[in-house]
Amino acid sequence: MGDFCGIRIFSRIKATACTAFLGIACLLACLPLLLAAAASLMPKDELLWRYLSPLGIGKAPVRAALLPSYPTLGAFGELLFWSPGFFVMFWNSCIQVFPMLFGQLLVAAPAAWAFARLDFPAKRVLFGTYVWLMVLPFQVVQVSNYLVLGQLGLLDSHLSLILPGIWSTFPVFIMTRSFEAVPDSLLEAACLDGAGEVRAFLLVGIPAGRPGIAAALVLGFLDGWNALEQPLAYLKDVRLWPLSLYLPKIVQDKAAVAFAAGMVMMMPPVLLYLNGEGELEQGVAASGVKE
Repeated sequence: MGDFCGIRIFSRIKATACTAFLGIACLLACLPLLLAAAASLMPKDELLWRYLSPLGIGKAPVRAALLPSYPTLGAFGELLFWSPGFFVMFWNSCIQVFPMLFGQLLVAAPAAWAFARLDFPAKRVLFGTYVWLMVLPFQVVQVSNYLVLGQLGLLDSHLSLILPGIWSTFPVFIMTRSFEAVPDSLLEAACLDGAGEVRAFLLVGIPAGRPGIAAALVLGFLDGWNALEQPLAYLKDVRLWPLSLYLPKIVQDKAAVAFAAGMVMMMPPVLLYLNGEGELEQGVAASGVKE
């Protein structure tokens, strides 16, 4: 009896220690976000006083705070009502990201279904090439992409970001693993009902592989929404720049606006994640586990 009680006490202590460790780790991960949110509500004089040194205007120590002394929405008002460039770049991000996601759905989903459910020559070699291209960093293919886009006359246009994103290999990888997890019994039942390969893909594959499709689209949105190197490399016209390039061009006297812009820019990814968290977890899990 005493040994049993000791084991229970040890288990509770272990669970409490794990919970405390995870809570501290979560707090440390969220701390920069909380500081940025507090800074977006600070007036300009308090912001300069607290973050004088990082802004490069002095050598005073940083006085970070999770709550502003005098909260104000002045930075958000200036951003939303007196910064037309912000809305231009916000619209540019929408033009570049959402057509790219739609194209990924049209291209990657059929390709992933073929890799997952069909047999054809050199299937493993081709899929291995997809995986190899997926792990290559952007810097490796930047010059070749630039030359191809230049030959096609697509540089300095929205298509220079949309088309390479449509043919990205990462969504194919995620969707392939999700389609591989579709039970064979469902496909056999569809075949018995007279469904061909296309109907089986549309009526069985897409609904059953929805977690993988949602995960690929969510991750593709995050990648496109936060892209920095691609717009800098392919877009010379500032009027075509996305929202991710708005923050670097804000000068020091607009630091409060920069924090407010960061909060507004973060809202779409956060809302998308909160609404698609379940599908994202299932899709990522399916990409690493094959039944």
